[in-house]
Amino acid sequence: METVRYRPKRRSGGWLKWLVAGCGVSAMLIVIWLGWDRLAPNNTIVKPDYGAEHPLLYHGQVIEQGALIDGEQIRIPISFIQDQLGLKEEVYYESKTGSIVLTTANKVLRMQTNALTAKLNKSPYQLRIAAEVVNKVAYIPTQPLQELFGLQVSYNADTNIVTVLSAGDAVQLGAKSKGKMTIRRGPSIKEPIYESVAEKKEVRVWGEEDKWYLVQSADGTLGYADKSSVALTNIEQIKPLQDVPSYQAWKAIGTKINLTWEAVYSKTPSPDAIGELTGVNVVSPTWFELTDGNGSIKGKADMNYVNWAHKQNMQIWAVFSNSFDPDMTTQALASTASRQKMIQQLATFAQMYKLQGINIDFENIYTPDKANLVQFVRELTPYMHEMGVVVSIDVTPKSNSEMWSLYLDRAELGKVVDYMMIMAYDEHWASSPNSGSVASLPWTEQAVKKILTEDKVPPSKVVLGMPLYTRQWTEKTDKDGKVAVTSKTLGMESVQNIIKQRGLKPVVDEESGQRYVEYTQDGALQRIWIEDSLSMKARIALVKKYQLAGAATWQRQFQSDDIWGIIHQSLTQLP
Repeated sequence: METVRYRPKRRSGGWLKWLVAGCGVSAMLIVIWLGWDRLAPNNTIVKPDYGAEHPLLYHGQVIEQGALIDGEQIRIPISFIQDQLGLKEEVYYESKTGSIVLTTANKVLRMQTNALTAKLNKSPYQLRIAAEVVNKVAYIPTQPLQELFGLQVSYNADTNIVTVLSAGDAVQLGAKSKGKMTIRRGPSIKEPIYESVAEKKEVRVWGEEDKWYLVQSADGTLGYADKSSVALTNIEQIKPLQDVPSYQAWKAIGTKINLTWEAVYSKTPSPDAIGELTGVNVVSPTWFELTDGNGSIKGKADMNYVNWAHKQNMQIWAVFSNSFDPDMTTQALASTASRQKMIQQLATFAQMYKLQGINIDFENIYTPDKANLVQFVRELTPYMHEMGVVVSIDVTPKSNSEMWSLYLDRAELGKVVDYMMIMAYDEHWASSPNSGSVASLPWTEQAVKKILTEDKVPPSKVVLGMPLYTRQWTEKTDKDGKVAVTSKTLGMESVQNIIKQRGLKPVVDEESGQRYVEYTQDGALQRIWIEDSLSMKARIALVKKYQLAGAATWQRQFQSDDIWGIIHQSLTQLP
């Protein structure tokens, strides 16, 4: 019987199984490797590169332009000071002349690029290094910035990093209680390491991103630390700036400011002709005016008037006007040299005539000169304060007039001056096409409210300007029915004389809050909105309602004999 041999069947696909198995192992190894790689930190140590030889850091930000280092002295860019530090108004730079002006509430420091000598108010000020311009970027030494604005500036020679903190900053600190804290280039463990901070060494914490803090070490290094490795500790409090003026702005003891302007056109009136000004505690004669674009000032002051006012226990806040010449004003305000010339002359006048105040009356100005007007007042005020001289400025009620309102930055001016006089009159001006009140009560109140609410000028700085004059309006109708309107200015006594001579009976005009008369003369209608005890009392009521600093009247020579007593009694009586 034949033997049959069986061969085992050859298994097909064995190589495929091995391939699959091999791939599976490889995939597993790759997954393991990828997982490990994803979780494994980058332990590469690199040196920070912030893009400058001497990086400038502020509040966790790297500033585009770095600092300049000269031995132990530091200069920082003026653009950084103005923009990032928020000192645009306080730090003025005139590139054409290299002039730099720093202003605070009671200090003004003037310096020049490439000069070590400067002037603080009236006194010499010695700089350790000069301001300079490098590659068209102006840099200022930190010495005066620290003294005037309370900046804290530190430089680490090992890292070449300059760190700036502002006065009053409150900075969160953090530390690692056990082991070292790792600071990385970015918010990821895959980012290289900048620095390892020793156990319990504090860092500044500037912000956070996902699970990371933006931190800065003691040597200035800025980077990211894992939140889990940082315990928040203390608050670093930078000393706040205390630039308190060396004097207190004058306050009328027991009453409010009661000022009257004295219009001086060619010669100061003789005190003998003025009479008693009951309750007036400040007189403001229009003595000084700008005469050219270089900053020259013409004066009309009179020592006889000074002596008379002081004997009456009245202060003198002399008016300085721009002669209402816009072109001349533009030129005079445009440069540090012309502004300083005006300031030096005013300081001389204040000393010579024993003035207690300067009242700025700049009107009819181009709107683009707004910033330069504020800068002039910023530079003037510390100078005057050092002399114990009050600075006030006259402003019109807010309107859309380019030349008479929009040029006034009332909000910024209100931060600088001691007092702001609202010239709440000429609601209807001399050449107005329509007849109306010089200052109706609703219009006056609206003018006050806008400056207090929109411009945030403190009521303790606001003085309400009140008219002692009115206008007699003549309305003449031609044969076509068109009305031509003209006016003339009248003082209080003149109006009362017209009423008496013509036997008129004033009526109360509810819309304006004033007494009113009208009559016909030579075929034309004559209309007068009267300024008298009724309108004055109503305006003083606004002074009290809004808790203003006081009242001012334009101008003394339009008075009636009884008006001073009425104003004084209204200001002092309770409520």
